[in-house]
Amino acid sequence: MIRVLIADDQVMVRQNLRRILESQPDLRVVGEAADGVATVERARMLRPDVVLADVRMPRRDGLEVTKTLAGPHVSDPMRVVVITTFELDEYVHTALRNGACGFLLKRSGPALLIEGVRAAAAGDMLISPQLTVRLLRHLTDANRPAKAAKLTDRELEVVRLIARARTNIEIATELFISPGTVKTHIASIQRKAGARNRVAIAAWAWETGNAE
Repeated sequence: MIRVLIADDQVMVRQNLRRILESQPDLRVVGEAADGVATVERARMLRPDVVLADVRMPRRDGLEVTKTLAGPHVSDPMRVVVITTFELDEYVHTALRNGACGFLLKRSGPALLIEGVRAAAAGDMLISPQLTVRLLRHLTDANRPAKAAKLTDRELEVVRLIARARTNIEIATELFISPGTVKTHIASIQRKAGARNRVAIAAWAWETGNAE
């Protein structure tokens, strides 16, 4: 069972998200929050598997919530999927740098929402297809240069697929290897590239020219 906390300042939106998620037997909404401060408090209290956070919320927006719960300096980061109505590059860049493991447009529909929550719970990343490649191409770390890394040919193949937001299952299918082997490769890539998660791997791939 995947436990989800929903954070959105509109009651009807939260009700709709709950209805969509709880239509699935493996998803359960364990709490709701109407603002950013309450989201952080309830996330720390409930420890859900996934926090589904809207960008625009009072008191603290979803981007700050993401940084607080999943940012680079968080010792025990949570899995946060950011959702929004607004297709703005700035939002996506900030969310991913702040540790989000997914970014979905609300208009993408119920199927992608469900898939995004499941992907986050599994340690994968999902970004609305309308945004994926365009945004990852521009996802850079302004604070430090990309770390050089000597990857094997197979690891480079995995990196290229991660840069296109493929899930572990999709990578395994395309490369004719097991999902467990994909996870092993990803762990090795993270260590060599100094990347904290698969979002950082994707950013590293675009920065170093290893995405194509």
